[in-house]
Amino acid sequence: MNVFKKQTIQDRQFFYKSIVILLLSFITVVSCKQKPSSTENETEQIKLASAPAFNADSAYTFIEKQVKFGPRVPNTSAHVKGGDWMVQKLKEYGFEVTEQHFKPTTFDGKVLNARNIIGSYNPTANKRILLAAHWDSRPFADKDSLKKEQAIDAANDGASGVGILLEVARTIRINQQKLNIGVDIIFFDAEDWGEKDDMQPSQEKVYWCLGSQYWASNLHKPNYSAYFGILLDMVGAQGATFPKEAQSVQFAGNITNQIWDIAERLGYSQYFIKQEGGGITDDHVFVNTVARIPMVDILHQEVNSNRTFGAYHHTHGDNMSIIDKNTLKAVGQTVVQVLYQEDSEAL
Repeated sequence: MNVFKKQTIQDRQFFYKSIVILLLSFITVVSCKQKPSSTENETEQIKLASAPAFNADSAYTFIEKQVKFGPRVPNTSAHVKGGDWMVQKLKEYGFEVTEQHFKPTTFDGKVLNARNIIGSYNPTANKRILLAAHWDSRPFADKDSLKKEQAIDAANDGASGVGILLEVARTIRINQQKLNIGVDIIFFDAEDWGEKDDMQPSQEKVYWCLGSQYWASNLHKPNYSAYFGILLDMVGAQGATFPKEAQSVQFAGNITNQIWDIAERLGYSQYFIKQEGGGITDDHVFVNTVARIPMVDILHQEVNSNRTFGAYHHTHGDNMSIIDKNTLKAVGQTVVQVLYQEDSEAL
């Protein structure tokens, strides 16, 4: 069975053909932005910078809040209320907020009232790290056996990444150890309205990741760039595993290795698996190839399984019952550590 939520690149040959030219020109850019390669023994030699603790209980509450709005499907009241709440939280935590409204058309001809939400911390800093997640919900449970046309809660596939990043924003705000680098948090909209599971993907247009496609071609600030980016997607489920997604390795290999080394030093190697996973069409693809910012995708993929994603993927089983605070802690603390690690190097 093909995976259409975030399809493996092997199944998207058309997509590869469309970015060959961009890939060739991008190699030079990435080689300039990435750090020097790490050695095999570097994991043991990393000196972790002082970083605040990530509160998994708070992140869990942020996920729960989103789910209580109802499925955050574009063109619904739950979507409007959920977006307004995220804007309010980012402002509460001292982030400068930009809302990017756009009207994409879906594979089934729907015109969406969509918006990307961008929060910027320390907006004048030259060195910037980009963090991102999508915040919309899948509008149908196409992998479920029941209620296939009803929207899913999307507790993991959407809300988990948002919840972690809101807690990262809160952590930065309340910590007395102020960051000198800039941090931009982008909540991409309209990521999850791609073709249904039993459909062949379009050979003319990529209908997934509409928000990141729009942002990458219409940056919220002229000439915006970042040192690198981290995308979070499906990062809250119990027993989640995060192998190194293949395109992250291709476009931002050194950065990927450093993040996984930091996770290992923090004691999270059971989550951050040091083996390569499949290449996935996700929001980081367009950040890498169009905006030309090297971005790593921390994404749950099954290891040693016939499935690419969890059994709850695109079903009504993607609800709060699968969200695990230990997973949230592993991902959130790793992201926080990466930020403060970069800040210590910038001083």
